[in-house]
Amino acid sequence: MTAFNTPCEYSAKKENRVGIRRMIKHNLKIDMTPMVDLGFLLISFFVITTELSKPTTMDLFMPKDGKPMDLGDMNALTILLDNDNTIWYYHGSWEEAEKSGSIVRTGFSGNNALRRTITVKQKWLDIYNKQEGRNGLMLLVKPASGASYKNIVDVLDEVSINLVKKYALMKPTAKETDWLQRNR
Repeated sequence: MTAFNTPCEYSAKKENRVGIRRMIKHNLKIDMTPMVDLGFLLISFFVITTELSKPTTMDLFMPKDGKPMDLGDMNALTILLDNDNTIWYYHGSWEEAEKSGSIVRTGFSGNNALRRTITVKQKWLDIYNKQEGRNGLMLLVKPASGASYKNIVDVLDEVSINLVKKYALMKPTAKETDWLQRNR
């Protein structure tokens, strides 16, 4: 055993020992080209997908405050939405429709579906309402307390498909609500 007097003597002896290699330090060179390519691919992907998935909205016009405007019975088509995807409709005023029993049940699909009802009413207005034609149709959508949000959106989809210019979302009257409860 040898004793080292100074730290320099220890490091000199350590380097000269057999079997121990000194670590060689290399300069690192990182190629950033693949990283930049990946970055541009991700940016282009997110730009394209955000452009493709823009949300669409539907314009909703609210009436002005003040005295309500009278609606001609000839132009009115009222849709009552009830629970379990049940849809009822009638033409004109509630009193006349209830008196004559012309409140009809329909759905979103089938021969007597809501779309067919709206197009028949529009064609009828084209013939008998020379002044406004199909643009005179006023569609009144009245969801009851049991109606689902999906049904309201489906009716508004039918409104946009059939190019209905005038429509309104309203609360059903007390008479309409009572009638719906009796006919469930």
